[in-house]
Amino acid sequence: MASIRFPRRGLYLITPDDGDSESLFARALDVLPHAACLQYRRKHADATQRKSEAKHLRSLCHELSICFIVNDDPVLAKEVGADGVHIGEHDGGIANARALLGPDRTVGVSCYDDVLLAQSAAGAGADYVAFGAMFPSSTKPHARRATSALFAQTQILGVPRVAIGGITPDNALIAVAAGADLLAVIGGVFDAPDPAAAARSISAAFD
Repeated sequence: MASIRFPRRGLYLITPDDGDSESLFARALDVLPHAACLQYRRKHADATQRKSEAKHLRSLCHELSICFIVNDDPVLAKEVGADGVHIGEHDGGIANARALLGPDRTVGVSCYDDVLLAQSAAGAGADYVAFGAMFPSSTKPHARRATSALFAQTQILGVPRVAIGGITPDNALIAVAAGADLLAVIGGVFDAPDPAAAARSISAAFD
């Protein structure tokens, strides 16, 4: 099953963790045309629902040539033929994810506010690193805060750097100007009065 390469720049959408499956699909379809990547992040669903949703979202993404990533779960990513997985500090490590998914899939890593962790991740084969929260986040209100200086300090890593946390159409340009290659967004798009307009606006920050 062919995979879509992780993008170098653009809007990195992350699914909201609420609503039923049909609502999730409809909300995703509305904004996917403006995304470079979609991450499936679902904490409050059983294994059967997560697998069904991930399979369907992968199909939607591939119809639009959009990279599809699964959050936290390399096993699920393999089962549904995802283009990759995003892992945090308690999700089994890069080597484990790579062993499960193979060399042609994307492995992204949360590096929070830690340059040394990003250096280690890139050295261990991560395809991208993510820093956050860049701004106050309603999804993770107690998350560590990442400063814009992290992007200058990690420019030499040679992998895309993702900014996450509290990103909206109003501050997207700040994150891009700091050096973020991609902007990961949940509420700034899905909780907006007009999600498609918000997605389009954040994507335009890279123009």
